Amino acid sequence: MTNNIPGKSTRSGRWEKQPGPEPYFCFLPAPLPPNPAIQYDAKLQTLTEKASRALGRLDSITTHLPNPELLLYTYIRKEAVLSSQIEGTQSSLSDLLMFENEETPGVPINDVKDVLNYVAALEHGIKRLKTLPISLRLIKEIHAILLKGGRGSHREPGEFRRSQNWIGGSRPGNAKFVPPPPQEILPALGALEKFIHGQPTQTPTLIKAGMVHAQFESIHPFLDGNGRLGRLLVPFILIAEGSLSSPLLYLSLYFKTRRAEYYETLQRVRTDGDWEGWLAFYLDGIAEVANQASDTAAKLLRLFREHAAAIEGLGRSKGTALKMHELFKKRCVLSIQVASKELGVSFPTANKTLGKLKQLGFVKEITGKQRHRIFSYAPYLTMLQEGMDGLH
Repeated sequence: MTNNIPGKSTRSGRWEKQPGPEPYFCFLPAPLPPNPAIQYDAKLQTLTEKASRALGRLDSITTHLPNPELLLYTYIRKEAVLSSQIEGTQSSLSDLLMFENEETPGVPINDVKDVLNYVAALEHGIKRLKTLPISLRLIKEIHAILLKGGRGSHREPGEFRRSQNWIGGSRPGNAKFVPPPPQEILPALGALEKFIHGQPTQTPTLIKAGMVHAQFESIHPFLDGNGRLGRLLVPFILIAEGSLSSPLLYLSLYFKTRRAEYYETLQRVRTDGDWEGWLAFYLDGIAEVANQASDTAAKLLRLFREHAAAIEGLGRSKGTALKMHELFKKRCVLSIQVASKELGVSFPTANKTLGKLKQLGFVKEITGKQRHRIFSYAPYLTMLQEGMDGLH
């Protein structure tokens, strides 16, 4: 039985029957932008304005942060965990932070390594954007880091696939979706690269990022890691074109909580050419996620100020305690050993300072052990984990 995709053309591409013992249809995406052009009805215009306002608010808040790096460290890790969970890892934010404190996480090490690869790929991409435009070369670089040494390390890291892949099902013949055959990948990616660079026409950045994500998912150019890399392209494009100064906007939680709708809207682009439906879903996500990030940033700033004020009342020990507080803003979870090393103080001093912060009520010991204890900045970690519970 073949996959029952009609062999018809749409504005987003065409379905081509592949010969063999069990014939199947694969999708060949048409170059962007769509023809006919996107129809900006009242709904889509309203959603675009709403998403743009939310993005502007987030960028304004993050550019006025005393130190954006404080939020970036943990925010990037939250996104890495969520994006990797979509692909099936069991790692949680706490597992990742524990692993970075050289403690054993509660899940297989490979799960945590996959998440750390995502962190490294994101950070590499942001750094490279300063000297290199978004290109096939950069995409391959990021992919090589994404799959380095993890469970996908045998799936040709940094190389476009040379065999057919598919989504859902056990073979192309019963798959939910079959992307283009290998020989069509480079032409499709070449056209996508031109679209990213404003050819044949310029597209508003926010709309461009959404369309590029969907098109990349349809091309599915790698054997593994397509979803994670496709999600990274959205903040990369927004940063490259100046719509966002810091990568604090991540769609993985939105896509994960609406997983069925996410896949359905992507598939309707392919089967019905419904770009407007996809963009409505995507723009709604941008607005929701950007507003959540802005609210979180504002709450965290208030939290940090309250706790710094409480530390000021500690008297002679407040100096080291304030430095420990600054470290907690970056790391959220700390072992005594790591705190001692990072602050350049003795183990007993680090231990005593953590005890003082614990007495103030916002630092908790999370292992229950007498030795090798780990402390968390509890209200910060709780705030970051909002919406993540029960998702993996």
